[in-house]
Amino acid sequence: MTEAPLLKHTAVLRDRLALDGARVVDVGCGSGALVRAMTRFGARAIGIEPGPAQLARARAEAVIADEVYVCALGEALPLPSASMDILIFFNALHHVPVAVQDAALAEAVRVLRPGGQLYVQEPLSEGAFFEMVRPIEDETEVCAAAYGALRRACAGSALEEQEEFVYRAPYRLASFETFRDDLIAVDLRRRPVVLAREESLRQSFMAAGEQRDDAFWFEIPSRLNLMQRL
Repeated sequence: MTEAPLLKHTAVLRDRLALDGARVVDVGCGSGALVRAMTRFGARAIGIEPGPAQLARARAEAVIADEVYVCALGEALPLPSASMDILIFFNALHHVPVAVQDAALAEAVRVLRPGGQLYVQEPLSEGAFFEMVRPIEDETEVCAAAYGALRRACAGSALEEQEEFVYRAPYRLASFETFRDDLIAVDLRRRPVVLAREESLRQSFMAAGEQRDDAFWFEIPSRLNLMQRL
């Protein structure tokens, strides 16, 4: 069996999306890193983030005048119908509560113009990084539920699947403390568990990461599903 290619997330995204001049919304934008990248590529990007800590971080780290961040839920987007060229769930659909994942994808369909693209990147429940995080939060079931929601959306009449692509993404972390803080920032409810397991988590981090260029590197098995609004 051929090993999945090692590719940067941004390289996969730029190879498939015409970003220059496109109206793009990143749902679950976190710290805004992808919004900033897409803006540099010429997109008119909006970041949607429900978490107050992550939203504050995105706004604080904004470096481009055109960066826009809005507090909202994926299943209730404050955007007009057919107003977006591209909608992205980047490592985010599985963070939407399972009960409303179908509704979030229906919202994606609503805000996309006909011919617009839905880009969903999700981590796979495998690999050293997944096993490292698993004692904090095992995302196997929510990731499976998110994929099921995608399959149902593609089986409907509003979306046509263009591609499913599996690859490995390099992931750089400056330190264990950066990893720990990011793990908490994604979901503040993790804080007590992360702090209680901090020493064992540190040991796992040091064992699993490859140290080079004054940082720690991991590979994240990932899956892209690219769809078009009919």
